[in-house]
Amino acid sequence: MIEGLRSKLRLTAVVSTDGWARTWLSRATAAAVRAFLVMILIVVPSVILPGIGTDTKQIVALVALFGGALVFFEYNAVYPSLIEFRDGAPYNRIRFLMMLTIVVILSAIVADMEHSTTVSRFFHAVGLLIGASLDFPYSPVRLVSYMLDSNATSAQIAQVKIAAGTAYLISLLSLALFVIVLKLVGWPSTKAAFNVWVNLPTFEPTAGGDVVDRLVRDSHVNLAVGFLLPFVIPAVVALLSTGIPAETLTSPQTLIWAMALWAYLPAALIMRAVAMARIADMIRIKRAAKLAVLGAIEPSKLDRDRDDEDDDL
Repeated sequence: MIEGLRSKLRLTAVVSTDGWARTWLSRATAAAVRAFLVMILIVVPSVILPGIGTDTKQIVALVALFGGALVFFEYNAVYPSLIEFRDGAPYNRIRFLMMLTIVVILSAIVADMEHSTTVSRFFHAVGLLIGASLDFPYSPVRLVSYMLDSNATSAQIAQVKIAAGTAYLISLLSLALFVIVLKLVGWPSTKAAFNVWVNLPTFEPTAGGDVVDRLVRDSHVNLAVGFLLPFVIPAVVALLSTGIPAETLTSPQTLIWAMALWAYLPAALIMRAVAMARIADMIRIKRAAKLAVLGAIEPSKLDRDRDDEDDDL
């Protein structure tokens, strides 16, 4: 009997260890793939642009290693600290694809000015049409051109407008794709468990007040900031300085990353606002379903149920 218990304990320990090892290996592999993709995103401009020096390549490689390590440790950890919506596949994947598309197309457009190819000429021609179409009074593209100082030439202004218009249009299309995918996929699902802490590590559900009201309020704030950011950034630069030197902003690497971040940040904030609003709706639906099942209950019972629900979240 004792030998049988020992054998059972050994078998349970082996199965448990094997399951833990498989889980860790699967999570580490997924984290490594994501880290590799982020490193590719960072080094893309240095690969596409001609005439990149050795020092620049070394700095880019160092930044890529740092970004890849950050992503790997975040996705390999059981409890993240910075990256949001780890379980929300459409959110991070569409954000990454949006940034990658912006960087690749802007790199091709900038590379066409020094080493023209058929592909680069195509992207440059399309970017020229987009920049001219979005260049109207009080548009974000027009406001971005005001960030340049008075010594900027017409060619430099046109270069900035092409990059800004292309990046901004890609961000708008990515935002529309994100909303459509959420509708089709039905994320987050009310039928599956959703851990708010894992998907929103910087959001504290028990900090005070109703969690649904706080999610809705944060969603509105992110939506307002994301909508105003493309207009506010050029205005702040124009008010606080005499303008950015044209040679600085139109340098290849600076132009690509400045326009990519300028278009990416507002779209990312609006996506976050939409995602937080969906989570608030999910919690509201679960509460209504739970109350419908329980029916008329005592206040003390209701308080205990709400405490249990907060623990589940």
